[in-house]
Amino acid sequence: MSNHLGLRPLTARSVVLSTLLGVHPPRLPARYLVRVGERFGIAEGTVRVAISRMVASGDLVQRDGAYALSERLISRQRRQDESRDPRTLPWDGSWEIAVVTAERRPAAARAEFRQAMSELRLAELREGTWLRPANLARPRPDIVEDQCVFLTGHPEQPPADLAATLWDLPAWAATARALHEALGTSDTFAEQFTISAAVLRHLLKDPLLPDDLLPPDWPGAALRERYRSLAAALDRLILEHVTTP
Repeated sequence: MSNHLGLRPLTARSVVLSTLLGVHPPRLPARYLVRVGERFGIAEGTVRVAISRMVASGDLVQRDGAYALSERLISRQRRQDESRDPRTLPWDGSWEIAVVTAERRPAAARAEFRQAMSELRLAELREGTWLRPANLARPRPDIVEDQCVFLTGHPEQPPADLAATLWDLPAWAATARALHEALGTSDTFAEQFTISAAVLRHLLKDPLLPDDLLPPDWPGAALRERYRSLAAALDRLILEHVTTP
């Protein structure tokens, strides 16, 4: 497996996090998480230390004898679920435009704002001006509503040309095709698990543009379909393994 696909080494923390992000509801007893770690050759003590650190850092909460994702990570799971099955609207050619009206902010606040705009799949045309085709229905967090004025408009330049300046579509498509191929050739549970996590991260970066603005043979739908098939099999395998007495 190669690094250009965004594959990350499997640590105890990443195994615990990816497992909980993949189950609904995202809550499992520690002994089940330990069993998943065993599939990757990770010692029980290492998994339990990772769980304790994740609780201390606010990534996990302990309740009713099990460990669950924190609210922040539950929001991430929702975004991942939406990336797997995006909810798009019919597009009438209009664009969603956000103009930042807030005064100067500390660096940490600016970084949090930029992350929120990215999660809304808005792209920055220039500093303080963000936009995208108006084909997505999703709530806007307070950090965005409090700092922006939103407008709707129609650009004068060809919309496909504008989209191409806002997003590196060829690069996203090339990685998507490579991940699609990797999903089809992975053999071991660990490889499939690792590649699946990379696919989810990549789908979160899909701008979800209207079909009219996408290059020919856009691989988004094919990647989602292959991921859904493998994810269902992995979920069954994980649950069968961890719940076996």
